Amino acid sequence: MGKSKYNKPENFYNRELSWILFNYRVLEEAQDISNPLFDRLKFLSITASNLDEFFMIRVASLKDMVQVGFTKKDIAGMTPQEQLFEISKQTHALVRDQYKNYNEQLIPALKNEHIFLIEHYEELTEKQAEFADSYFHSEVFPVLTPMAVDSSRPFPLIRNKSLNIAALLQTKIQDTESEAKEQFRDIYLAHANKRSKQETDIDFATVQVPSGLPRFVEIPSDDPDKKTFILLEQIIEKNIGELFLNYEVLCAFPYRIMRNADLTIVEDAADLLVEIEHQLKKRQRGEAIRLEVEEGIDATLLKTLIHELKIKRDDIFQINGPLDLTFLFKLASLKGYDHLKSSTYTPQPSKWLNPEKSIFKQIREHDILLHHPYDSFEPVVDFIKQASKDKNVLAIKQTLYRVGSNSPIVSSLAAAAENGKQVTVLVELKARFDEKNNINWARKLERAGCHVIYGLVGLKTHSKITLVVRKEAEGIRRYVHLGTGNYNDSTAKQYTDMGLLTARKEIGEDATAFFNMLSGYSEPAVWNKLIIAPIWLRDRFIKMIERERDHAKAGKKAFIKAKMNSLCDAEIIAALYEASAAGVEIDLVVRGICCLKAGIPEISEHIRVRSLIGDFLEHSRIYYFHNDGDEEIYLGSADWMPRNLDKRVEIIFPVEDPTLKEDIIRIMEIQLQDNVKARILQPDGSYKRLKPGPLQKKVWSQKYFCEEAISLAKERTKETSRFIPLMHEGEK
Repeated sequence: MGKSKYNKPENFYNRELSWILFNYRVLEEAQDISNPLFDRLKFLSITASNLDEFFMIRVASLKDMVQVGFTKKDIAGMTPQEQLFEISKQTHALVRDQYKNYNEQLIPALKNEHIFLIEHYEELTEKQAEFADSYFHSEVFPVLTPMAVDSSRPFPLIRNKSLNIAALLQTKIQDTESEAKEQFRDIYLAHANKRSKQETDIDFATVQVPSGLPRFVEIPSDDPDKKTFILLEQIIEKNIGELFLNYEVLCAFPYRIMRNADLTIVEDAADLLVEIEHQLKKRQRGEAIRLEVEEGIDATLLKTLIHELKIKRDDIFQINGPLDLTFLFKLASLKGYDHLKSSTYTPQPSKWLNPEKSIFKQIREHDILLHHPYDSFEPVVDFIKQASKDKNVLAIKQTLYRVGSNSPIVSSLAAAAENGKQVTVLVELKARFDEKNNINWARKLERAGCHVIYGLVGLKTHSKITLVVRKEAEGIRRYVHLGTGNYNDSTAKQYTDMGLLTARKEIGEDATAFFNMLSGYSEPAVWNKLIIAPIWLRDRFIKMIERERDHAKAGKKAFIKAKMNSLCDAEIIAALYEASAAGVEIDLVVRGICCLKAGIPEISEHIRVRSLIGDFLEHSRIYYFHNDGDEEIYLGSADWMPRNLDKRVEIIFPVEDPTLKEDIIRIMEIQLQDNVKARILQPDGSYKRLKPGPLQKKVWSQKYFCEEAISLAKERTKETSRFIPLMHEGEK
């Protein structure tokens, strides 16, 4: 039957529906009463943020396909229209479950801790209501811009993801002998008489809730142990009549829209930076693809929104609670509630580094493995900082995909250029939702004298690599950092990633060839060690999987252990199925999307898939092949997804130092033993959370690595005076 046996649609899950299952796994953490309360708030906030991006990109893309008549089926055999139908059904259920968690679990739990989120303005005492009204007049009213809609004022642009309040108004003319009001009445009636006969005397108006003001406002309480908060939109809604004098507010309800935010970049634009700036403005005006309204919204008001926004009924979400739950992330940052939060972990010094020695000397002596966030990201920052100041460093070359808002790495690169070093930086302008930030960094680097490039036409550069060229007594030496995560010192405290610092000659040569490929027209015929997408990586992965298959067929021990963010490439999955059918044992840690089906008889019965959802976002990519005992381990920036293998510039790199290989294998084994935060993919597509038995040892991999790093750091502190550098086998 050949590969066709494995490529049948019934052997795959739909990518988008698999993502919804992932967001449910995040929601489970918000529902889990064993988690600290403020952590649960954060997890619920994350599900809301995830859902926003899902609609703006994935759902928007499917809608575009439907509009142009695209009917090609995905790997699971679903057309775009069929996917949209199922997505609508499942996301509506997901939103209901989000608010069930919010209303029935989190709000009561907050009340038990004497934290009150006012659900209705009427709950305020007279004194509290006076405070809220005063806050409106002093802090909010001056910022608001009411927008009426009539024959002379068209429906305004409603910004993507903005929170707004819609109102229906009716003219209110009061009897008065005031000359000024009589004049206003005459002017108003003259204007009203010019209206079309089709118009009624009911007007529509909208006002945007200011994003620059705090979303939740603390209301003073007589009880010092009690904290009371009210949402900003509730204060505005209560006082909205102040914005429309001489009108009666018939009703007012909050609403929020998602727009198509997928950028369509003209790759051959004369100036890519200008083109992306132009497209970013379009993001605010994209097609409305999702409308959130408060449950019980007035029917006439909703009809107006549907008409003006051209939204479909299936894309309307009636919400039983406050719109946009992302505010919970900030609420969970309240000070004075440490008992409601997980203890903050401080990244520790790497066990492979001596802070008292030059980082270049240590990299010459042995490869250095960094396991973030358990190991501090500071060695990476320090590597570039030292290079920027070192008089022997001639050049620094680096790729930047996502960086922090106050990046010390960018500052060091700029300083290096100002110090006369040749600095080349690839800034990926197409890094989704970081485009504006990256444009700013690109301009700063250019002003400092760096040579800034924007990658290859039609491809995102997703690789994580830094090359430092240094002149030494023995000649030119190249130092390289390769990683699985971004050069972002903030997310390095929140994401699990791995990095390698090395001075191996073959990797240094590859790094030079890689940057020459990006900045010029040089395309190496072969690479020493690095495996590069989009040309070489797919074939290499397939060959390594098939090699394990052949070992199994020959009766030899064969296994694959891999960790990634997502798995949805049909060719890779079919190769894994074929390997499994031959007897290869396959253990996968896939945090998010997984289109592979586990446990299919004679196809995937030797494949086990687990997802780890915890305090840190699992982000590292590890690929481990037994290879008949000659084990190979690779780290890198690429998932097993078509976009990573075919549409991005990615790097997968080998870890060859025996000591570091052993450490990575140990790390993988601990994650595969996790029985606290792991969910196992079931044959029916659901995920089952593992629960250790009464006599079974609990293994929580993230907690294990935190405790291990702290313990090792304490031991090293005691032994600082007699520190002996680690020398790895085969290194001089």
